[in-house]
Amino acid sequence: MRFEADAVLRFDRETAFAAWRDELPALCAYLPNVQRIEVVEREQEGPIVRLVNVWTGGGEIPAAVRSILRPEMLQWTDHATWDAERYECDWTIRSHAFPEAVRARGLNRFISLAPDRTRLEIRGEIEIDLPATRLVPGVLAATLGRTVEQFLARQIAANVTSVSTALARHLEHRERD
Repeated sequence: MRFEADAVLRFDRETAFAAWRDELPALCAYLPNVQRIEVVEREQEGPIVRLVNVWTGGGEIPAAVRSILRPEMLQWTDHATWDAERYECDWTIRSHAFPEAVRARGLNRFISLAPDRTRLEIRGEIEIDLPATRLVPGVLAATLGRTVEQFLARQIAANVTSVSTALARHLEHRERD
């Protein structure tokens, strides 16, 4: 299932790009559905930065999904490649709960609209192979799998959008200090 989310930030592209890449754990203060982000690996080669972050989520889970995904299972690792020349971030997410069943990947682009405006375009897709979890009988797996996929696609899009909002709040707070 494909998903898209866009946001306009009132900061220049370089500032928005670098802050998202380099200050992500600080954004947790503004993310109600994320308890923690831990940077576990960082490599830099010229304009390319490769990051591995472990996220611990939270928040409300719909009843239909709650039978499968408990709050303690909402932890994931993102592998992100940041290209400072193209102002793009290519990412993949690996679920800790069901690594064999959940695949998510995408591309974030930072597009300069004006000296103090940046559009963030998030494009991604998520695939859920619920039978691979062996938690749900085959008869229910197709229907429930689609529900889980829709829920997770909404969550990822909402989380990315909320990260952009958190980034704006973080940068505004940083400007005031």
